[in-house]
Amino acid sequence: MKIAVSACLLGENCKYNGGNNFSEKVAKYVEGHEVIPVCPEVLGGLPTPRTPAEIVDGIVTRKDGVSVDYEFRTGAQKALDIVIENQVELVILQSRSPSCGVNTIYDGTFSGKTIPGQGVFASLLEKNGIRLVDVADILD
Repeated sequence: MKIAVSACLLGENCKYNGGNNFSEKVAKYVEGHEVIPVCPEVLGGLPTPRTPAEIVDGIVTRKDGVSVDYEFRTGAQKALDIVIENQVELVILQSRSPSCGVNTIYDGTFSGKTIPGQGVFASLLEKNGIRLVDVADILD
């Protein structure tokens, strides 16, 4: 099976703070499958590290108030194109992210509080009928 994975979960240093979210359970889950790492934010042209961003009133906005909605949506489309071109059957995404959150995202106050919702890439995948799962829902 072909599985696309948020690149940060595979140990790629592409998070906003320059780090990653390496997940041992994801590494074990994808063993024996073809794995395609994707980071919509980097694909959208954003640097690493970068100012934190959250979805505020439907617009992806940095903590300093600057909109990065265009970059997030452009990157989400590029990542979707990669998923489609590679005939990916499952996408594993990072929880809470304004790009990749499947079930929850940060609430837009930059306080660490989460709310039900999806990041822009997760939403785009769902609209295109692509199977996706939040890393938090993968069982050990």
